[in-house]
Amino acid sequence: MPFSAGPPAPLAPAAPSAPSVYGRTSGAVLLLAPLTGNLAPAGQALANAAKLAFPANSSPALDIRDTGGTPQGAAAAAQAGLAAGDGIIIGPLTSAETQAVAPIAHSAGVNVLAFTNDGTVAAPGVWPLGITPAQQVQRVLQVAADAGRTQLAALLPDNDFGHHLGDAISAETAQLGEPAAQITFYQPGFSGVNQAVEQISGFANRGQSIMDQIKRAQDLGTAAGRQKANDLRHQQIPPPSFNALFIGATDPNSLAEMANFLPYYDVTPPQVQLLGPAPWSKIAPQMASQSVLVGAMYAAPDPAAAATFEGKYQAAYGAAPPGIAEVAFDAAAMARLAAGQGGYTANVLTAPAGFTGTNGVLALRPDGTVKRGLAVFSIAAGQPAITSPAPASLSQP
Repeated sequence: MPFSAGPPAPLAPAAPSAPSVYGRTSGAVLLLAPLTGNLAPAGQALANAAKLAFPANSSPALDIRDTGGTPQGAAAAAQAGLAAGDGIIIGPLTSAETQAVAPIAHSAGVNVLAFTNDGTVAAPGVWPLGITPAQQVQRVLQVAADAGRTQLAALLPDNDFGHHLGDAISAETAQLGEPAAQITFYQPGFSGVNQAVEQISGFANRGQSIMDQIKRAQDLGTAAGRQKANDLRHQQIPPPSFNALFIGATDPNSLAEMANFLPYYDVTPPQVQLLGPAPWSKIAPQMASQSVLVGAMYAAPDPAAAATFEGKYQAAYGAAPPGIAEVAFDAAAMARLAAGQGGYTANVLTAPAGFTGTNGVLALRPDGTVKRGLAVFSIAAGQPAITSPAPASLSQP
């Protein structure tokens, strides 16, 4: 069910096996966005993007309401829009706002296409359309597994994002039938990163004994001692207990520290394939300056897929859209398409064929989860290289 910044294409009919008719069949599309408050710039971009999917005098109407960026504001805006007869909610932006809106929408029998990337808000009738940690992890781990990289470890920040990544890694390794991943969480800063890399590397058991022997030989202060130390330096240190390492760092400072410590503790390619999250796409050229990170893989949308939308947005508003605008346009286009194909019901929205949006193909599942077709990239000099192209259809293996 492809859509673009132009007229909507028809939806494929829902599969007969999808019996749910939950959701309204008519009414305006209710956009919940933070048009005031600290998130107002993002909210205006969301509104701008959604408008591109609703040409002038088109049907259904787009009802834009301000959430103020707070759960209370989102709840009030949702209640007002649903009382006015709106048929589906697109937005709100944040996880907390979505959690406030979900029970209101459920009571009214209305579906929600939220903009958050917090997969934990997924539930029947509530789909988070942001690219979730689980979607990133699933795609890159599958590609790594296909290459035989099935012994996994992970170095993850000790924050919400890191723990979501950790949960996704544990779930995906179990799904793939792989051994449980060795997961270590780190605190930011030189000392925290050093401690985490040393711990996960197992260097104390792999290489420390050799280092100790070198020191003892040097301390002898004899020609024989110096010769023995030199011989020991050429002795190969056993590889770590894993052949793939997922690094959850997304800031350049932490990644630079990782790039220094990984070789020191002898965790390097080609013995270990480095993997990472989608935000690496924003800093990939910087990462390429660290030789140990060259060849590291991550899953993210293919930027070519969003080129048409970005051109339309630039032409309409005189500025490039922020990334979140793509999610708002997709949600608006999906809602408008559904309106013309029987309404905003779950069986229309969860049609197995899915949709083709600005970030590639996606399909909404009845349980609220979203399946996405991401590309896999590898860090390379200049721009990252596509290692595994984004699928054109989610029916592909």
